[in-house]
Amino acid sequence: MDSLQPILGEDPIFLAALEHVSRLAPIERPCLVIGERGSGKELIAARLHYLSKRWGGPLVKVNCAALSETLLDTELFGHEAGAFTGAAKRHIGRFERAHGGTIILDEIATASPVVQEKLLRVVEYGEIERVGGSEVIEIDTRVIGVTNENLRELAKTGKFRADLLDRLAFDVVAVPPLRQRSDDILPLAEQFALEMTKRLSRQVFAGFTPTAARLLLSHSWPGNVRELRNAVERSLYLSEDDEAPLSHIVLDPFEGIWTETNRDATPAATNTPEEPAPTGTTDFKSQVADFEIKLLKRALSDHANNQTEAAKALDLNYHQLRRLLDKHDLLPMR
Repeated sequence: MDSLQPILGEDPIFLAALEHVSRLAPIERPCLVIGERGSGKELIAARLHYLSKRWGGPLVKVNCAALSETLLDTELFGHEAGAFTGAAKRHIGRFERAHGGTIILDEIATASPVVQEKLLRVVEYGEIERVGGSEVIEIDTRVIGVTNENLRELAKTGKFRADLLDRLAFDVVAVPPLRQRSDDILPLAEQFALEMTKRLSRQVFAGFTPTAARLLLSHSWPGNVRELRNAVERSLYLSEDDEAPLSHIVLDPFEGIWTETNRDATPAATNTPEEPAPTGTTDFKSQVADFEIKLLKRALSDHANNQTEAAKALDLNYHQLRRLLDKHDLLPMR
């Protein structure tokens, strides 16, 4: 991320969060960005950097959860040659690389007590020592911690240093979850659909049907913006008619595929009796369509409109059934 990235959002609660960022960004103090997974915390943290006086300096990000205690220690603070087996030469850590700029510590709640103690020293005194070294190195780096954990509760139980939390929490930016940003759901979905349309080399995105739009607005989005993007992109690529409005949103890619009841079961054979071959002058495509509609309606009727069970009876997976129902305008109105 080399520049300030645009953030789409017009909901008042999200605009208030952006205003908070704008006020906090110029203040040369450590801070925290807290929010649920997939809510855009990293973009908000980067915005704090690019709206600050440090915007021309380096922006360095570290995912604390992705590294073991030893690796995180040396990655953050560096090490001297010979500090441990395999350390053939000096390694400059992320804090030194972020000198004059900002370091974002993602998943900071996962940092070990040893690393937390060293972080406290950096935040408090602006000093580090490389692993295996004795030289005190002065660091001018703004620290932004990012997490989806309740650090206050972790501090109460001793799982996060209370004194480090005090230093980091000069101010806390809370990123609202998508379910609280109802005005942003459809604009975000449309933006993701337009981007996916280009990647699929399609000519146009025809929008969402009213049914699809209602589903997007009514879903709780526990995975937030990331989940919304995945759902829209998945639904668009599965859609067979790229000129019609998108009518079916595939929220759960596992639905009808991986459940406790059918995990080890084989698809049930359909109980539908064979239909006699159609006769008359009707064209072939119309005859096939009529036959498909009869099969679909019968399977739904036999299984009380349970689409998962109807799909199994027809030896289809759930998404194949949904596409056929959509094709023949048999999806139930919501």
